[in-house]
Amino acid sequence: MNDTDTPGHAFAGDPVTGAFFTLHRDLPRQGPGSDTTTRRMLEMAGPLPEHPRVLDAGCGPGRSALLLADELGAHVTAVDVHQPFLDHLAAEAARRGLGDRVVAVNCSMDQLPVPDHSFDVIWAEGSVYTIGFDAALRAWRRLLAPGGVVAVTEVEWTVPNPAAPARAYWNTVYPLRTHAANTAAAQGAGYRVTAHWPLPESDWWDEYYIPLIQRIDRADPGRPGMPEALAAHRTEIAMRREHGSDYNYAAYVLRPLDHAPAATDTTESGPMTTWIARPETADDVPAIREILTAAFPTVQEADLVDALRADPDAWIDGLSMITTTPDGTPVGFALLTRCHVDGTPALALAPCAVLPSAQRTGAGSAAIRAALDAARAMDENLVLVLGHADYYPRFGFTPASRFGIQASFEVPDEAMMAMTLDNRPAPPGTIHYPAAFGV
Repeated sequence: MNDTDTPGHAFAGDPVTGAFFTLHRDLPRQGPGSDTTTRRMLEMAGPLPEHPRVLDAGCGPGRSALLLADELGAHVTAVDVHQPFLDHLAAEAARRGLGDRVVAVNCSMDQLPVPDHSFDVIWAEGSVYTIGFDAALRAWRRLLAPGGVVAVTEVEWTVPNPAAPARAYWNTVYPLRTHAANTAAAQGAGYRVTAHWPLPESDWWDEYYIPLIQRIDRADPGRPGMPEALAAHRTEIAMRREHGSDYNYAAYVLRPLDHAPAATDTTESGPMTTWIARPETADDVPAIREILTAAFPTVQEADLVDALRADPDAWIDGLSMITTTPDGTPVGFALLTRCHVDGTPALALAPCAVLPSAQRTGAGSAAIRAALDAARAMDENLVLVLGHADYYPRFGFTPASRFGIQASFEVPDEAMMAMTLDNRPAPPGTIHYPAAFGV
């Protein structure tokens, strides 16, 4: 891994640091990534204002900053502590006619001297590790304008039990966590994960390591600091070759919980309220039961949720969503739990409920969309729902029979629906619900 934003790189007198920058000078990228990944992150971060204000944190020589300014029409504040990178970026922006859209600033990504709510987008590809995922999210939250979004890549474990050499290496370089742990950390910092996906292997090799290896082969080992720099890079590359399946960079798109976008469903009672959607906490359990008992004629649905919460094979932390008023009062609820289609894991959406006083305002839709977003961020794919055929299609559901999926009990075809979250094929078969459903 290559640092582009650590304070030590600001000291040109360090020969090892100087050798690192010699190896990386004018390389196409300073870490794993690609223009394709940048564009996909941009797509998942939208919709955005016409000319969004973007902070590119740890910009390096500015590959992402230039793309965002050019293709998005963004006004980009590009931040790094290595002045040669910033000089390169400024020159390239001027050459492309983007000098009025890109401002290069020499400072650390967590110490920006700007007012609160200065940016619509905070962007960080391959740089957040320099101050840490948690520290970055805490530092950036004040900088986001209402409706703002964070798009970041973070390296993480992809297996529950990484090989000992990989763990030993990363514990020294940058201790890694799993996707589930990073999602929990993001939620703890006040964000919800709206998108997550692993970077392709080509982002490591074609875009980063192969050009770096060519530079290493031409390097002068007699230069002060170069033997240490070469050894560090070769160790890193060898680790990827031998244990690359244990870890990967992943893209995250995050939105602050108190910046939830307005719902967009059509209602019969006028304009929608903007609801705040977030995962349930232990303190929310009584309020959720109150919502369910108020919305349904019996306590059956409330008892169902309690039973699902007690079933470790059914319950998935982070997929029980509530919507609240701006003052924090819970009014809506949506739950996704583990089910199966024959032997393949899937999710069941049920129950969904809204206090009678908040019905037809979009509170239920906001909870459902937040639950589906969270499931997508967890790399889930297939979601099933038994419900009104004139309501759930707005979220992307279609009859499950189109996927070759059927319930184990008699149900109208149009009422048993399914959707895929990332366009992976859905397996045909029979739905098997958790025991609490009683079917």
